[in-house]
Amino acid sequence: QVQLVESGGGLVQPGGSLRLSCAASGSIFRINVMGWYRQAPGKERELVARITLIETTNYADSVKGRFTISRDNAKNTVYLQMNSLKPEDTAVYYCNVAISRSYSDPYLDYWGQGTQVTVSS
Repeated sequence: QVQLVESGGGLVQPGGSLRLSCAASGSIFRINVMGWYRQAPGKERELVARITLIETTNYADSVKGRFTISRDNAKNTVYLQMNSLKPEDTAVYYCNVAISRSYSDPYLDYWGQGTQVTVSS
């Protein structure tokens, strides 16, 4: 069993900041890529940011310069620092983590339960 627990969402005014966390636990041998996706009402889920095992990062153009993804491998946790938030950042944010459960198992994608981020005055 693998669990991903997200935290840090909420309501914030435009220009404000939030920090999301996603902690993986359970039967984990190794973690590879960790990322954040978001889904706004009526829209498809989209990649926000991802970070590899060697900490190479990729960001959606819409969040570059405002969001920062990081990871703590000792805690199996990925973070998303969101600054200068805009109303268009409003969405449910999901973490996505590639986890291998043993030496012989392939990496599989696991998803968090989602956390709501609302940017509104």
